[in-house]
Formats: sequence, structure tokens, C-alpha cells
Amino acid sequence: MKTNVTLKIDADLLREARVLAAEEGSSISALLAARLEQAVRERKGYEQARRSALARLRTGFDLNWTPPVSRDELHER
Repeated sequence: MKTNVTLKIDADLLREARVLAAEEGSSISALLAARLEQAVRERKGYEQARRSALARLRTGFDLNWTPPVSRDELHER
């Protein structure tokens, strides 16, 4: 279901938007809807990546590292 939205913008901006939409073979409405959808999708993707990264940080990473037994072993080449 689609809903109409009223938007107040500067006349010069509207003129440029018409040109941009025409160059893309689209209407201003379709252009704005696509850009808003992209912004929402990017935000959702960022939030999902953020939650995933925080979850990984909470569980930690197993690097299979064991400390050297002695100083000599540490500097062994």
C-alpha cells in the first residue's frame, strides 16, 4: 500500500530534481522513493552489522595463543 506525502522544497531544488529525475528516466516521486528506500536499507544493514560485531566481541575470539614458557623461548629464532 502506498501513501501520499506532501513535501515543501525550494523552487530551485525542485527544478534540479526534475532534471535529475528526467536524466534517470524517472519521476520525482519514484526518484525520492528509491533514495529513501536506499537510506532505510543502508541503516538497517548498518544496525545488523553493528549487532553482529558486538555479539562477536562479547563472545571473544580464540586465537589459540599460549604464552611462552620462558624469555629464551620467546626470543627463539
